[in-house]
Amino acid sequence: MSTGRAVGSAQRTVRRLITYALLFALVVTAAVGLSGLAGRLVAAGTELAAGDVAGLARSLAFALIGGPLAAVLWWVVWRRLGEAAERASVGWGLYLAGACALALIIASSNLLGAFAALIGGESLQWRMSLATGLVWAAIWVWHRWMSRHARKRPTHLADVPAVVGSYYGLVLGVGGAVTALSALLDAALRGAALVAVVGAPWWVPVLQSLVWAAGGGLVWWWHWQHDGGQRLRTGLANVALILVGVLGAGVLALGGAGVLLFVLLRLAFDRTDPTAVLLEPLAPAIAAAAIGSLVWVYHRGLARGRADSTRLGGKLVTSGVALAAAAAGVGVIVNAALAMAATPLAGSGVRTLLLGGISSLVVGGPAWWIAWKPLSWKSAADGSAANGSGAGGSAAGPGARRVYLIVVFGLSAVVAVITLLVIGFRMFEYLLADATGGILVERIRAPLGLLVATGLAAGYHFAVWRYHRAVPAAAGPARKRTIGHIILVSGSDPAPFQRAIEEATGAVVTVWRRADAAADAADAAATADADAADAADAADAATGAGPGLAAAASAGAAQAAGRLAAALEGVTGKRVLVMLGPDGRIDVVPLLG
Repeated sequence: MSTGRAVGSAQRTVRRLITYALLFALVVTAAVGLSGLAGRLVAAGTELAAGDVAGLARSLAFALIGGPLAAVLWWVVWRRLGEAAERASVGWGLYLAGACALALIIASSNLLGAFAALIGGESLQWRMSLATGLVWAAIWVWHRWMSRHARKRPTHLADVPAVVGSYYGLVLGVGGAVTALSALLDAALRGAALVAVVGAPWWVPVLQSLVWAAGGGLVWWWHWQHDGGQRLRTGLANVALILVGVLGAGVLALGGAGVLLFVLLRLAFDRTDPTAVLLEPLAPAIAAAAIGSLVWVYHRGLARGRADSTRLGGKLVTSGVALAAAAAGVGVIVNAALAMAATPLAGSGVRTLLLGGISSLVVGGPAWWIAWKPLSWKSAADGSAANGSGAGGSAAGPGARRVYLIVVFGLSAVVAVITLLVIGFRMFEYLLADATGGILVERIRAPLGLLVATGLAAGYHFAVWRYHRAVPAAAGPARKRTIGHIILVSGSDPAPFQRAIEEATGAVVTVWRRADAAADAADAAATADADAADAADAADAATGAGPGLAAAASAGAAQAAGRLAAALEGVTGKRVLVMLGPDGRIDVVPLLG
């Protein structure tokens, strides 16, 4: 009997995956065909519209065959979505997420490209882009309506469109803003005559880049603020926050700052090239450093307000980016020093190389020091081991910090092995070649500099890793982890409870937001309590008694976290459901499977 149910479930899963994959392919085919027909319509009477017979045939086939097939299949799928099992399938959520993301990317890029081309005076190109953008915008609106339908929206992967749209808009807006600011600063620093494009004034690329910046900002605001991407606390949202908001922005900011310092050093100590050539990378560097820093600071603040794992992940990613910059600087400095030692009369190229290494080290070194805090990691490891959570200072700390150390040590070791092989090859090649083969140092200075940098990084992080392993062993056996995964159901802000669960158990936490009347009542009660506390604070302020809301909120949060930790004492299981009731009740239910 159970075997029959399993076979039926597998058949339904395969059927759904095939159905949604086919629907996705048909929708894309129909959209491509309609885009081609719309483009030919707006370009009617031109040589492009009259000369492409194969393109017209393809567009007609895609639109007139793929369109009706997509409509029929969608109608069948839409009727089935009245069943809860269909809405809960991963295929439905995956289809909507992929279709929304693809339609958003194609629609926004074509519409913004059309406006930018219109500013540049490209009469035909903007029409074609506008037609394609409008067709895909309609596809996006259609799928957005389905993803937010009251009765047929998906129950899985529902947060993917908001997360993808938010960070896609962020990348689009930041890219446009950096380009616009770079063009504007370049015109101010080097003069409009030097940066003007042939046949177009200098302000044309500035306006075109501003179009992309404004469009990306609109896409970001719509998904981040309007659709609630900022409030999401899922795993995907946290990973995207760290990778795009912290890692991507950190690379942009540190790279811009390094190039900026390099240009300034060259202006002071290496004026071998004309001033116009030296100033050429200055404007993009200033723009990248300024905008990258703003984005990084904003998302670093968001990461600090989330769970311990996200906050620690942001710190480790920042440390890794800064470490890479500092290590690259050390390698380049060693390379330049070997070149000057081998050839005392080295030319300006070696001086330029040395200034580049100094710039990278000066920018990356302090950033790594601030993010990693090398003087405090021993005390953090000792304190966390004493608390029974291992090295790292929190329940999420030991695993994430050790993984980071292993990754850095492993990558450094791999690079060191490769550079050793390169050095060996160059040495044997030099020994086996004629005597006129040049100086040995010149052959091996680049890989040798890289070997020194990676060796220092690998040695330091290996020592830290060994210390982190030794401290918990010396402190005694760590607390046994009895819960693997906790599903937290909450109707209010889940961040304090999620943090309390991670600190108490070390388990992975998934947050589900309540949508029933009880959750609404809980939110209303919390709002009423906050209003009452505001009134009490106002009365305290009038009588000189001091603030009361912050203390009450802090005490309430601490009390709730304590009750939640007490409720989880002695609970074991691979998965545990924790439900927070509107009256402060905490239900803990171990789950099977």
